[in-house]
Amino acid sequence: MTNAAELQLPDFEHVPASYTGPSRKEVLTARAAHLSPGILTYYKDPVMIVEGKMQYLFDETGRRYLDAFAGIVTVSVGHCHPRVMEAVNRQNDLLQHTTTIYLNPNITAFAEKLASVMPKDSGLSVCYFTNSGSEANDLAVMMSRLYTGNYDVVALRNAYHGMSPSAMGLTAQSTWKYPVPQGAGVHHAVNPNQYRGPWGYDDPDAGSKYAADVDDLIRSATPGAIAAFIAEPIQGVGGSVVLPDGYLPKVYDTVRAFGGLCISDEVQTGFGRTGENFWGFQNSGVTPDIVTMAKGIGNGAPLGCVITTPKIAETLQQRLHFNTYGGNPVSMAQGLATLNVILDDDIQGKAKEVGGLLFAGLRELKKKHKLIGDVRGQGLMIGVELVTDRATKAPATAETAAVFEKCKDLGVLIGKGGLYGNVLRIKPPMCITREDCDFMCSVIDRALTETASK
Repeated sequence: MTNAAELQLPDFEHVPASYTGPSRKEVLTARAAHLSPGILTYYKDPVMIVEGKMQYLFDETGRRYLDAFAGIVTVSVGHCHPRVMEAVNRQNDLLQHTTTIYLNPNITAFAEKLASVMPKDSGLSVCYFTNSGSEANDLAVMMSRLYTGNYDVVALRNAYHGMSPSAMGLTAQSTWKYPVPQGAGVHHAVNPNQYRGPWGYDDPDAGSKYAADVDDLIRSATPGAIAAFIAEPIQGVGGSVVLPDGYLPKVYDTVRAFGGLCISDEVQTGFGRTGENFWGFQNSGVTPDIVTMAKGIGNGAPLGCVITTPKIAETLQQRLHFNTYGGNPVSMAQGLATLNVILDDDIQGKAKEVGGLLFAGLRELKKKHKLIGDVRGQGLMIGVELVTDRATKAPATAETAAVFEKCKDLGVLIGKGGLYGNVLRIKPPMCITREDCDFMCSVIDRALTETASK
């Protein structure tokens, strides 16, 4: 049995409230009876989370955990951040909901602020707010089809763009695709994965070589004209796969030559998480025609957005289009407060600094543990891929599950992804500290050691 007491979380002043609600057993029983069995839970023995504060979560017993997954890369500035909660509570006292058929200052204030953090002279200045990333990606594809008059869309294998019927068609992992009609007009290009693909990290032309497949795909599998290309700058659910240098510039040129628009899915990579830049696409030196975002945009609020140029945005005027909750005053207040904290507190700079330390620590663990095949990512969006053999790169799926469980037992909640479920996804709230990173690396070290010894 692991002795969790040997590894101590950093000191933290917050004292969780005494929990007086239904027991964990009662919650499990009610969940089994009244929630869809398709709603999965993490861990063999699920954790019940009842409180959160900054980078930490608390269960019903008051036990504290380091949150290294941020509500699936959603909590950007910290759980229940005081400035964010102040704005939300103030708005809740005034007005919770009307719709965008009436004027409200919150939506225009947030839209203006969002436009201000887009690259200068990009033309990305018009927002359409949604409730999720899936909705945002659906809308972006529809706008592309309306604007170009073309229908076909190119996405990447190993991509994840959401779980609505249309977004599922863009997604390219069998584990997330139900056997129902989906993806009409969607074509998936080769995944530019330098760890598992034919052109690796040591090939300086890997980006161009992978990009050539997009050109071939358009010429061979479409009418020779497409509506859009959509990609995550770092594939999130797919296991933190970073696109190679030179890949997006060449692909964007190809897509535009065939009449298409370029969509950057920033649902997980946006708002400074990659450290080097505010948006993931900036790390490749490109400017998309449409940007989609969600998750970190609102620090946990059900909020998404499509931002594009005025000319592309005009396409929606062809018919009536409406989103009842998109632009909700409370969500807008939370989004604006979150963005202000990100900018005022240099959250991007912290993601770069602390993420660099965490990345270095995990790279040191790779030298020690043969189970680690690859450590990759940028800023505070990191993936650790586990393999049973570094030569064959056979996925260590069972071992990853064991490490995942042991980390929880030791006080760290992390994510798990990749097609084979063999990548530890580390994407914490961006208020994480150096001490938290040291603790996390110690926990992962212990978990890997114990897993390898069995």
